[in-house]
Amino acid sequence: MERVTLDVAKGMVAAAEERAAEIEVPMCIAVLDGGANPVAFHRMDDALLASVDIARNKAYTALAMKMPTEELAGMAQPGEELYGIEATNGGRIVVFGGGLPIDGDEGEPIGAIGVSGGSVAEDVTVAEAGLDAL
Repeated sequence: MERVTLDVAKGMVAAAEERAAEIEVPMCIAVLDGGANPVAFHRMDDALLASVDIARNKAYTALAMKMPTEELAGMAQPGEELYGIEATNGGRIVVFGGGLPIDGDEGEPIGAIGVSGGSVAEDVTVAEAGLDAL
């Protein structure tokens, strides 16, 4: 895959929503293209309002840092190399799980998915379901 199209994003959102429904946790799901532009956003009924921005920012973080947000968490702890990174980029950097980069054919990120609404483990599970739809 060379880019994240609307059809690709819709498939990812549908798979993520299906997984969220299975675990009975309403989620917000954001999919960005390689330029950090929103391609799709979905807020399930009763998903937390705070999760709207968190999902978008998890996707942004995964794309901007070229890694899952879960991996960034350890590096952002006090005394670690990236401590304080969440205060950069206008506060858009999220340092807990639920954001995953979408890698293209060349192995470089071409977009990202971000999910928020449950525990970190639930968010990661739902984001992975969206990524697995590719």
